[in-house]
Amino acid sequence: MLIDFEKYTAIIKSRLSESRFRHSLNVADSAVSLAKKYGADEDKARLAGILHDITKETPLTEQYEYIIKGGDFLSKLELNNPAVIHQKSGEAYCRLELGITEPEVLGAVRYHTTGRRGMTLLERIVYTADFISADRNYPDVDKMRSLAQVSLEDAIMYSLKYTINKLLGETALIHPDTLECYNYLLEEKIKD
Repeated sequence: MLIDFEKYTAIIKSRLSESRFRHSLNVADSAVSLAKKYGADEDKARLAGILHDITKETPLTEQYEYIIKGGDFLSKLELNNPAVIHQKSGEAYCRLELGITEPEVLGAVRYHTTGRRGMTLLERIVYTADFISADRNYPDVDKMRSLAQVSLEDAIMYSLKYTINKLLGETALIHPDTLECYNYLLEEKIKD
């Protein structure tokens, strides 16, 4: 798979604010580092990292259009939780507007915020890279970075607990994919 990274970098630079553009580049760098460590395709990791937030700053009405045009829909929960909408619209945009057909890359964009049950290795890498990128400075980011160097699953579990507890504290909606991801990883740990 030959990828024109300059082209995709220019596209996101034109669609995102400077800080979101820098974040996307940082996520791409973190994704490549994790791909090297865990044996995933580094080019796919870089591409998914660059593109993961491509519609993050796109007006919601335009995001809805991409989702519908892409054959998907938004649940009532998603409509009431705009922070997760960009992962669906981003996947649709990448597929429809950029012509990306690689399922691993599309899945990594699609689930980078919520996670999901049975995430692929690349989905796990981009999800984690988004949490540990160089620009992140939330409480416990250093703990997350350390965990990511030992086990993606432990890092994801830690981030899910962090996210779920934060959302519970805010009395905010929790996406079912996030809960499914948490339960799946816990089930996998119990099996071991």
